[in-house]
Amino acid sequence: MNEQTFSNHMKFVPAFHFFVIPVLLANVIWNIVSVYRLFAPSAASRAISLSLVADVALSILVSIALLVMAFLVRIFALGVQDRVIRLEERLRYERLLPDDLKPRIGEFTTNQLVSLRFASDAELPTLARKVLDEKMTKRKAIKQMVQNWRPDYQRV
Repeated sequence: MNEQTFSNHMKFVPAFHFFVIPVLLANVIWNIVSVYRLFAPSAASRAISLSLVADVALSILVSIALLVMAFLVRIFALGVQDRVIRLEERLRYERLLPDDLKPRIGEFTTNQLVSLRFASDAELPTLARKVLDEKMTKRKAIKQMVQNWRPDYQRV
């Protein structure tokens, strides 16, 4: 496994990102094109049955629902991962932060905890203090401050 850094820590799941999403997106586009063809000016002279319109409408709705569901499944999994990271990091902070910072553990937001998980044990207290004092909330900015990257190879 390659060494993990800020520039390569994002996870791509080829089956999801390069197969499922494109196929579902193509399905939505195909269904929309089918509706256009059904109602195109050249088809206006044809009698269009109500059941055909209902079938096409349902097909579009299902294709959109499948695409939305694919994104929601990913978002839900990332949400659960963030909750687990939040718990893990709070336990880690109890062990590593100096006594003056321990009472402030509850002040960390999920974004801060998720971002700081990449900080090595040695640099965590300094970065944690800076993040809280400066009220930093942007994940990317926090991750970019990490000098000694602590990899997370078990991401969803």
